[in-house]
Amino acid sequence: MTKKNVLGVLVDATDYADATERVVAAAQDRRPLALTALAVHGVMTGVLDRPHNARLNSFDVVTPDGQPVRWALNLLHGAGLTDRVYGPLLTLHVLSRFADEGLPVYLYGSTEETLARLIPELERMFPALKIAGVEPSKFRAVQPGEDVEIADRIKASGARLVLVGLGCPRQEVFAYAMRPLLDMPLMAVGAAFDYHAGLLRQPPPWMQRAGLEWFWRLGLEPKRLWRRYVILNPAYLSRLFAQKTGLWKARPPAPAAERPTGFAV
Repeated sequence: MTKKNVLGVLVDATDYADATERVVAAAQDRRPLALTALAVHGVMTGVLDRPHNARLNSFDVVTPDGQPVRWALNLLHGAGLTDRVYGPLLTLHVLSRFADEGLPVYLYGSTEETLARLIPELERMFPALKIAGVEPSKFRAVQPGEDVEIADRIKASGARLVLVGLGCPRQEVFAYAMRPLLDMPLMAVGAAFDYHAGLLRQPPPWMQRAGLEWFWRLGLEPKRLWRRYVILNPAYLSRLFAQKTGLWKARPPAPAAERPTGFAV
């Protein structure tokens, strides 16, 4: 069992090789799998929204996207992890394997402009990669029956993996809702589309190792992100202290089982 309780959210004590292999195996076996990579914001979104926490706890794989989440696994559970499992980098590990195995992928989310820049970059990095289909976000709620239509388009494309770039927490809700309709893995990859399309700059490696990526992103988008980091980071640390000292039990909710009637597409 790799799942560990971090503030009530079940996060896998995993690494790049293990997470990649689980996605590839699900694709080869033609079975559904939902994966997301959570940093502090993703964990706190679950902490502050109990139904969403239950959805996260139903995911097959939840990787420690941020260094503070990796530190929590080590501090609370002695996981001994030497590195995080960062969503954009995990995406490249997975795509490399899919290119080698000849398994097609489907890109869902973001804008037409971002996808138009992303596809040539992926083809440059992985010349053998098969992109079965591309579908930008509609930036609205799903309409009745539309989820089945989306699933049918994905299956008809021949894809064996769906990369979902809708932003947290919309992408996690989408992956959770669509998993029962698809016989393939869904990966909620966050800002990976923007990073690999060249629209967002990666922080220096030393900042990533030090857990300061949030500070880098805050500097790039202060108006959009200041509330996320100024409020949620201290809340995360205080709850982590409370869980470690036993002041707060941080009981995980049972994994959700019912599909949501409305979600963003």
